[in-house]
Amino acid sequence: MVGDTRLAGDSVRALKSYLDPIVVLYERRDFIDKDPISIPHAFENPRDREIIGLFSAILAWGRRDLILRKLSDLCDRMRYQPYEYIKEFSLNNDAERLKGFVHRTFNDSDAVWLCLALHNVLEQHGSLENLCLTFLDRQSKHVGPSIQGLSDTLFARVPGMPTRIRKHLPRPSSGSACKRLNLFFRWMVRPGPVDFGIWESVRPDQLLLPLDIHSGRQARALGLIQRSTNDWKATIDLTEACRLLSPEDPARYDFAFFGTGEAGKTLVRPE
Repeated sequence: MVGDTRLAGDSVRALKSYLDPIVVLYERRDFIDKDPISIPHAFENPRDREIIGLFSAILAWGRRDLILRKLSDLCDRMRYQPYEYIKEFSLNNDAERLKGFVHRTFNDSDAVWLCLALHNVLEQHGSLENLCLTFLDRQSKHVGPSIQGLSDTLFARVPGMPTRIRKHLPRPSSGSACKRLNLFFRWMVRPGPVDFGIWESVRPDQLLLPLDIHSGRQARALGLIQRSTNDWKATIDLTEACRLLSPEDPARYDFAFFGTGEAGKTLVRPE
């Protein structure tokens, strides 16, 4: 029983046969250009990809053309060296470059606070990967502890950080689906052609599905989740269902859910 939905052996095989070709259809390099992941793809250094990848995932909401323009603006403000910019970041020398940056509810103050927190994390851990690994081991069933640890650490890293930054750093403990952070982990962990596979110490089978209103609609159409709310428990339920289809790489089905929804179609559970 997964998410109150029984998937018998025949149902698993039918769903896998139905969804796998859809994953292949959308997990292609030509998917990259119009997606926020195109921004970290523009960098070769894995540490640049990691830093700008986090910003890209955090800001990945709304119209995609607008997201890409805002992220390009942010790269310019970071002198196209996101890792070095964060590593050397100081209020006196660098905060002014972020003045006026805004995307939806994420403003220049949020950007400054997040840069300060990331700067402190790099000083102590050297990379976001190293930080996340302090909350995860090879036996961990999923990356939930790392997402919680990443958010808690960034929020606590700078004294006086305003509580409003919490909405940009969701946590499983709050019940949030943590869609954008799960997306960030997918980018960092899964191998290409779309994702990067640069966090080799985290296994793809530990990833969780990025769940939002669109992927939730597709998952419910397939009977993979029953909860009406797109929350952390629904994220776990959906991932457990997808593990029945691909135990080693459940997050691959994000391409089927997202791609189908983006194409204006709805998945239909095979009989």
